[in-house]
Amino acid sequence: MTTTPRRTSWSGTAPYHFAAEHRPDDLDALRRLVTTTPRLRPVGTGHTFNDVADGAEAVALTAFDTVEVLDDGAAVRVGAGLTHARLAEELAPHDLALANLASLPHLNVAGAVATATHGSGTRTGNLATQVRAVELVLASGDVLAVRRDDPDFPGVVVNLGVLGVVTALELDVVPAVDHRQVVLPDADVASLADRLADLHRLGRSVSVFTRWDDAPSHVWVKWRDGDPDPAPGWEALGLAPATEELHPIPGLDPVHCTAQQGVPGPWVERLPHFRPGFLPSAGDEVQSEYHLAAEHGPAAVRALQEVGHLLDSALLTSEIRAVAADELWLSPQSGQDTCSFHFTWTADLTLSSAAALVVEHALEPFAPRPHWGKHFALDVRGLYPRLPDFEALRRRLDPDGVLVGPWYDRVLA
Repeated sequence: MTTTPRRTSWSGTAPYHFAAEHRPDDLDALRRLVTTTPRLRPVGTGHTFNDVADGAEAVALTAFDTVEVLDDGAAVRVGAGLTHARLAEELAPHDLALANLASLPHLNVAGAVATATHGSGTRTGNLATQVRAVELVLASGDVLAVRRDDPDFPGVVVNLGVLGVVTALELDVVPAVDHRQVVLPDADVASLADRLADLHRLGRSVSVFTRWDDAPSHVWVKWRDGDPDPAPGWEALGLAPATEELHPIPGLDPVHCTAQQGVPGPWVERLPHFRPGFLPSAGDEVQSEYHLAAEHGPAAVRALQEVGHLLDSALLTSEIRAVAADELWLSPQSGQDTCSFHFTWTADLTLSSAAALVVEHALEPFAPRPHWGKHFALDVRGLYPRLPDFEALRRRLDPDGVLVGPWYDRVLA
């Protein structure tokens, strides 16, 4: 089936130029499409802020929406058309869950994996680290399955959609238990850099929201039942939970946010910041995000505080998270635990682009790696030691560049 092609990303701030958008009904239809289309790009839910998904024609695998619990009960096979919210619905009857999620459950699972999207946690890797097998249709029409013990696996998982059209993933799962979260207002902005490591250790998933000015930060702490009680940790830092629900962007209605104040609930309604079925974040916005080695986190906080006054007109909110290291070739966490600096900007692309350049200049001494799906202007070619290996893999799997779009040519080729 071919539908009217979408013209922008979900936020309306990144234009798409697809001449057609195809939605094949099954694997055979997808294989025919891939072998008869000169240039094709896979697209999921469009939660991107650059043209990483753009190209001549698009393919969306909305019909690939099955979930199969595998025999060992430790993994599931997930169709590439599913969002995390839908996956959670399918896992609920089996009392299974993912170990971590991104800030919003609206993301397409395969797209989040392909761009190394992440949650937060000093002991938790990005969402691509949950993958134990990838199935994809190559430009030749062949179906390829790559598992963790395959030498190509570290290059295939974070694939940016240029190696093949991913049709299914096998993901590690854990038993489902209730999770909780609290928001801790933190007025001690001046000492944020010195306390950053202690804040990130307060829970299983921790996010520090700040506007890089004198306004109080908000520390979102998430944990699951059975974890150590995090209260002594925040009490030792002089913090206490807010007694009202809050939104990460000051002034917005928290009705869209997951429940706070320590109320127990399902993992999919606590690990993300935003509730399934509700508009995430501000909607009309631009986002940037940069990952740098965790040991540089405090110095990076100080550098950003020095230029915070230059960001005010463009900034809606900023979030600091921690993500554990992995060995995936194009993961921003490849070879290093990272401190992640996220920025939600106004939809005014002129303002947001100028502010992002200020941030990139401030973080330059720390060799920041950008999130692949966000807005950035950095030259990243020297930041990934395995990039030549990835390019060799891409040329082997797609020698004619059928799945390569203008973003890849401009940023990585």
